[in-house]
Amino acid sequence: MTTARSWWRRGDNLRADAQAAKDAAAEAFYELDSAQRDLVISIETITAVDNSPAAQRARADFRALGERIDQVSGAYIAAVDTHDLDRDELDASAAAHARSELTKAKDDLVRAKADLDRFGESLGPLLGKAETQLARLAPAVERARQGLLAASNALDAVRASGLRADDLAGRLAALAPELTKLNQGAGTHGVQATIQRADEVARAAEAIRAEAERLPERAQEINKRLVSLRTRTQALATRAEGVDPILSELRRRFSLACWEDLQQVPAHARTVLPQAEAMLAEAAKARDEQRWPDATSRLSTVRALLDELDGAVSAAGDRLRRLNEVQKDPGAEVEKTRFAIRDAQRLVMQGRSTPEPRHARPLDEAVARLDRAVAGLEGRHPDYWHFLTETAAVRETAARVVANIREERAAHH
Repeated sequence: MTTARSWWRRGDNLRADAQAAKDAAAEAFYELDSAQRDLVISIETITAVDNSPAAQRARADFRALGERIDQVSGAYIAAVDTHDLDRDELDASAAAHARSELTKAKDDLVRAKADLDRFGESLGPLLGKAETQLARLAPAVERARQGLLAASNALDAVRASGLRADDLAGRLAALAPELTKLNQGAGTHGVQATIQRADEVARAAEAIRAEAERLPERAQEINKRLVSLRTRTQALATRAEGVDPILSELRRRFSLACWEDLQQVPAHARTVLPQAEAMLAEAAKARDEQRWPDATSRLSTVRALLDELDGAVSAAGDRLRRLNEVQKDPGAEVEKTRFAIRDAQRLVMQGRSTPEPRHARPLDEAVARLDRAVAGLEGRHPDYWHFLTETAAVRETAARVVANIREERAAHH
């Protein structure tokens, strides 16, 4: 027999069960809400840095999870609002109904939390990458600021020494808008763009600092080169004056072929030397106006002009010296050439009873060529220059045969 007291007790038990279900659901709701808030920070971190397809997918998945969480959270709040577990007249069926709805709400919240946790774990690699980028952000910006400061200080020091460095000052001023963007921060321009900008500013500032510090040395180098090229121009002018007497001697004693290619050298010197002097004056003016790149470029041009003229002037003296030697003793040149051929022939025959035609043939042709060159000296006006170019060509052939044989033998070992 069920007494009224036992009904009350059963009602109290159902109310307590419903209350326990309500507490469990509240705890599940709180845990889900905390987990979602934590993940919002993770997603924001990834979004700030990463716009890759994987990051975009993560954002879309998080939005979809958010919609589901809103649904289960809404169902939980509705269940709490619908059932007042504290009212006196709460009957058994209402309490049982409340417990059932609150338990279902809790289960849904727990399931959503498990899905959210799984999703959170899947973000690990993306989040790690994003946090690494963010960790680089502040030091990169600081490096850029320090670099600009160092460049500015170096520029001040150079100007204090009397050098203008206008181009460097211009380059430093051009970095001011970039510094403004860095100061506006990653919130405005994005983390990756800001890190990239900071790295570029740091590089550009470092280049300006290094060039500013090198400027006094560069000015000194330009001064030295100016003095040295002026001296060289004067020395070359003196040597060029000696070419006419050399040509006269060549014309008097040797055939036309021995000097014909040199007869333009004096006129060439008369054209090139004034050009070099004018260019040196321009370089000095650029140096005085501190236009360093212009000064450097003019000096390089002067050097190229002098190198080329030096070669032509030297060729005249060298020609006379070599022609004198060969006229006095053609035998020495012949012997030197025959020795080169014999040396090559010995190598061709090394370890063989018959020579390889592809090595022997060029040497046979070289011997015949040398014989022709020697025979050419027997006329009344021998072309000694032709003789010298022929013997040089014969020695070159012998050297080529030797080099080929050595390469082949090295390849076989």
